[in-house]
Amino acid sequence: MPKHIYYYSIMSNFIHSDKVLYLKFPKLINILKLDNSKSPNLLNDINNSIININSKTFDSNLSNKFEKKNKVDSSHEDSLDNKKNKSKSSKKIRKTNNLYKDDLFLDNSSNSILTKTSPSLSKSHKASKYKKKEKSKNNIETINHSPSDLISDSTSIDKDIVINSPLTVQELSIKLNLTEAEIITYLFLRGISVTINDVIDIQIAKEVAENYKFNVVDKEVIVDFQNNKSDNSKHDNSIHLFKRAPIVTILGHVDHGKTTLLDSILHTNFVKKEHGGITQAINGYEVESLYNSLLYKLVFLDTPGHEAFAAMRLRGAKIADIALLVVAADDGLKPQTIEAIKYILEIELPYIVVINKVDKSDINIRNIKKELVQYGILDKECGSKTCIVEVSALTGKNINLLLDTICALSDIQNFTANPNQLAQGTVLDAYLDKKRGIIANLVIKNGTLKVGNFIAVGNIYGKIKSLINSQNTNVREAQSSSIIKVLGFSILPKSGLFFQVFNNEKKVKEYINKFIEENNKYTNSNVKLLNRRVSLDNQDSLKQFKLILKTDTQGSLEAIIDSFSKISQRKVQISIISSDLGNISSTDIELALTTNALLLGFNINISTQVNDLVKQKSLNLKVFYIIYDLIEYVQNVMLSLIDPEYDEVFLGRALVQTVFNMNKGTVAGCLVNEGKLKKMSYIKVYRENALIYQGFLSSLKRIKNDVDEVFQSNECGVMCDYNLWKDKDIIEAYDLIEKVKTL
Repeated sequence: MPKHIYYYSIMSNFIHSDKVLYLKFPKLINILKLDNSKSPNLLNDINNSIININSKTFDSNLSNKFEKKNKVDSSHEDSLDNKKNKSKSSKKIRKTNNLYKDDLFLDNSSNSILTKTSPSLSKSHKASKYKKKEKSKNNIETINHSPSDLISDSTSIDKDIVINSPLTVQELSIKLNLTEAEIITYLFLRGISVTINDVIDIQIAKEVAENYKFNVVDKEVIVDFQNNKSDNSKHDNSIHLFKRAPIVTILGHVDHGKTTLLDSILHTNFVKKEHGGITQAINGYEVESLYNSLLYKLVFLDTPGHEAFAAMRLRGAKIADIALLVVAADDGLKPQTIEAIKYILEIELPYIVVINKVDKSDINIRNIKKELVQYGILDKECGSKTCIVEVSALTGKNINLLLDTICALSDIQNFTANPNQLAQGTVLDAYLDKKRGIIANLVIKNGTLKVGNFIAVGNIYGKIKSLINSQNTNVREAQSSSIIKVLGFSILPKSGLFFQVFNNEKKVKEYINKFIEENNKYTNSNVKLLNRRVSLDNQDSLKQFKLILKTDTQGSLEAIIDSFSKISQRKVQISIISSDLGNISSTDIELALTTNALLLGFNINISTQVNDLVKQKSLNLKVFYIIYDLIEYVQNVMLSLIDPEYDEVFLGRALVQTVFNMNKGTVAGCLVNEGKLKKMSYIKVYRENALIYQGFLSSLKRIKNDVDEVFQSNECGVMCDYNLWKDKDIIEAYDLIEKVKTL
C-alpha cells in the first residue's frame, strides 16, 4: 500500500479535541506495530505529529491499568506474528481502519471509556479475555473499595433525615434503617397500634426518628420529572444540531395577570374562557416575533397560580428553557411568587422578571425590587445580569420590549436540537375525549415525532395514530419545541412523565421493561395517605367522609388530591373510595350507593341519564368548575360532620339543703350562695368533691312560681333528670357557648 494512502487511512480514525486524543483501544498501537516493517517511521510520525495524550486526564490506577494491558497485548500480538504471515497482518490493519470513531476513543465530554467491542479482536484474544474475567472483576473491586473505604462506609451513617409528608411504617423503617418491628413496638408502648402498611402522620414519624437519635430537617425536594431520559441524547452528533425555539414558562401568583399577559402577546382572550378567571391547567401556545430582522418562534406555557397546582408549576419549570416570573405591581411578592423563585434558582433556569400592572395607580415598583433583592434577584442597574421588564398586559405597554428581551436571551443561551433523532419530551397533561379517546398533550424538547412511531411514557406505550398541532390542525410530524396532541394511547399516560419515541414495538417493549415504577405512584400513594392515616389525635369516634372523585384531566386529579392531603384529618378522615378521569357512569352511581359516598365531579359533564339515576337513588352529587370552590365545599362538609364543642362560662353555685319527693320527680331545695342559677343552664353536681352528675337544669322554682333565674342569697327548687339528691350536694351552673368548628 502506498505510504500516503496508508497514512490517511490511519489518520481517519483519530478525533481531535483541543489537541488531545483519547484512545479507547490502546491495542491499535500494537496492531500498527505488526506492519511497522513496511513503514518503520510511520508510527513515530503519527505519535509525534498527532497523538498527544494528556496524562492529567487519567488517574494513576487507570494509567497503570493501560500499561499492563499494553504489555499483555504486545506479547500476545508477538506470538500471533510468529503464526501469521504479513498479508493476514495487513488485513487486520485494514479491519482496524474500519472501526467507528467513537469505538476507538474516550468520550471527551465525560472522560469515561465507551464500551463497544472492537470487531478486530481475534478469537484467541476473546478467549484470553474470558479467562481473565473473574480475575479482572476482583481487581476492579479491590481498586474501587479499599479496606479503609469499606470501614468508613459502614461507620459513617447520615443522621440527617427529611420527613415532609405522611408515610407508611414500612417506608419509615427503610428511611431510618430500622426493622418494622422496632417501630411498631415503640408506637405500641406509646399507645398507638399500627401495622406495617398503616400511614402515620408527620408528627408521629418525627417523634420516632428523634427517639432513634436522627436529626429531622425540613427540606423541600424538587422532583425530577425527567429522570427516565433515554441515553440517546448523550450520543447526539454536534454536526446534526440545529437551533430551536425556546420554551418559555410563565410562573407567578394567582391573579397577577399571567394569562392576560399571554393574551396580550398572542392577541387572544383566554381570560374570559377560564372558569372563575383563573388558570387550572398547563396550556401551551406558539407565537412568532420579529427581532433583528429575523422571525423567531417562541413557545409559551401558561401555568396555574393557585396553591393547589404546585405539581403543575414544577412541571412547567422543569420543561422550560426560559422562565417569566410575573409579579403584580400592586401586590408584590406572594407565596406562589416565592415558590417560583425557589424553582428558578434551584434549577438554575434562565429567567426574566416581568412586573405587570404598571398602569395602575398607587404602585411602588421600588419596593418590589427591594423584595426581589432578598432572594438574590438584582436589576441590571445594580450590575446584575437579570432582566426586569415593566409591562402592562392590559394596555400592551412594553410587550414588544419583553418579546425582544426573550429573543435576545434565547440567542445568548443558543438552544439546539437534533431533528434526525427520535423525539423526546414531557407529557403536559392527558384526558379522555368522548369521540377520539385518550389524548395526550406533549411538549417536544428534542428530535422529530411522526405518525406511526411507537411512544413510551412510564410503563405504558402506544402507536401514534394522529398528531394535532397548537392550531388544532392534523399534521404528519412535529419538530422540537412544539406543543402537540397525540392520539394512540390505550391507557391514560401520567402527566409530568418523560416520553421517548421508538421505531418498532420490540424496542419500546424493552424500554417499558426497564422502567422503574416509582414514577407511577404519585396519585395512588396520596390516596393511600388520605385513606389510612394514623395520627396522635386518632379516636374510635373519628368520622369518615367518603367520596368518589371524577375529574377532566390527570393534572386536575393530582391537584385536588394534593389539596385534600393538606386538610387536617384529626377529626374527620377523608376516604376516597374511587378517583378517576372522565364523566360519572352508572358504575360510579352503584359504588356510591353501596358505600354511601358523595359523588364529586370537577370540570365534567353530567348526562341526563346519570342525573335521573342520582335523583332516583337519592344520592348526593356535586360538580365544580373552580378548584377552590370544590375544596371549600369539602371542608364545609367535613365541618358539618364534627360534633359541636362548647366553652363553659361559670354562672353560679348553690348548696342543697333539703330534698322533696313529688309526683313529677325529686326536688332539691337549694340556697344560691354565689352568682345565680339559670333555667336550662348546664349543671354539675358534686358530692364530697367528686363529680356525680352533669346535665341540664330543666325546672327552676322560686316559692311556687316557675322562674328563669334565681340570684345569690335566695332559695329555690331545682329539678332535672337526676333524682338521687342528698343534703350538702353542691350545684355549679354554666352557660355553654358553642365553639367555632375547626378541623
